[in-house]
Amino acid sequence: MSKPIPFDLSKATELLDEYGSPLYVYDEKGIRENARELKTAFEWAKGYKNYFAVKATPTPIILSILHEEGMGFDCSSKAELEMVKRIGVPGEDIIFTSNNTAKEDFELAIELGATVNIDDLTQVDVFMEALGDKTLRRACVRFNPGNELGGNELIGLPADAKYGMRKDQLPEAYKKMSAANIESFGIHTMVVSNMLESEYFAKTAQLLLDAKELVEEGAGIKIASLNLGGGVGIPYDGEDPFNLKELSDQLQKVLKSTDTDLHTEYGRWVTGPHGYLLTKVRYVMEKHKSYIGVDASMHNLMRPGMYGAYHHITVLGKSDNGSKNYDVVGSLCENNDKFAIDRALPDVEPGDIMVMHDVGAHGHAMGFNYNGLLRSAEVLLKADGTSELMRRAETLDDYFATLVW
Repeated sequence: MSKPIPFDLSKATELLDEYGSPLYVYDEKGIRENARELKTAFEWAKGYKNYFAVKATPTPIILSILHEEGMGFDCSSKAELEMVKRIGVPGEDIIFTSNNTAKEDFELAIELGATVNIDDLTQVDVFMEALGDKTLRRACVRFNPGNELGGNELIGLPADAKYGMRKDQLPEAYKKMSAANIESFGIHTMVVSNMLESEYFAKTAQLLLDAKELVEEGAGIKIASLNLGGGVGIPYDGEDPFNLKELSDQLQKVLKSTDTDLHTEYGRWVTGPHGYLLTKVRYVMEKHKSYIGVDASMHNLMRPGMYGAYHHITVLGKSDNGSKNYDVVGSLCENNDKFAIDRALPDVEPGDIMVMHDVGAHGHAMGFNYNGLLRSAEVLLKADGTSELMRRAETLDDYFATLVW
């Protein structure tokens, strides 16, 4: 299997020489194209907006690009709220979907005028206290359908998830919130991650409509917006690409009789296919197995080690036809520090450049510093072919900055 990339060996070498290895590179053209495709697919939907999940790619320049393309932002922490605030995103373009939430996080979301999405019945009183006599444009409640819907391997069964309220808890939550100065109410759900079957989201939409009816009858309020969350996947391992038009058509059939705004929180689908991790080969080693040691490690990309996730690997300048099986490994002192296991690759030599595909979401964002390893730089490959540094590589001074000696 081969996958296209927006740069050749000479461009990759130039980037690594300028910014260091390993290196995250994002393709601006591809990201903008996905953003426009998403917007076009849901032109039929009243009040449609995608609130890009900041947790997928929390990089201000990329967020600014997506805001230019008409997207809002789904934030799940105080830091993510602060990030979108600093790039000038207005409250109407922010939804705060958190869980186990601190009062001060609610306070910042309210200050920004964001839509606040309440995860649990116990948090309603804390939110109400934070709101006080202030007015909020919109509030939501996160619904967990439990055993009414199956899950997938990545996120598990809804009934086992820590997110969202049971259906029988919803009316009480909205009744409490109806006493506050909240101009409109929405309802939210998200129960899968990296799902490639569009029918699943149509079923989810129907469950959300059923919950909306229960709330309106039980709490005496009107639900003005439906938020289907994120979860739309990308084909990491040669699967068929997600059919966005099919999803749009199916949702239109389910929602055609409703007069509510439609919101989503797709992140992975937007940026995931257009991020690449460049890394240099240090060693080719023969132990009980054949290993390729690269200068990236699990702290740069934890999905393979954490989930067993597949990321296609290209060896630049060499055929995609594999002649030998290797484990591709980093230098972390953990045996699950592997990007690939028994992967068929061409003959590899020290100094070769490897490209790991589809890392534009939940890649750099999930980085960490175990063993004192440092996170890499992030670079934007602009539409005109030039590059722009978006995040510099960490230094030892960064790593030591919080220590008391």
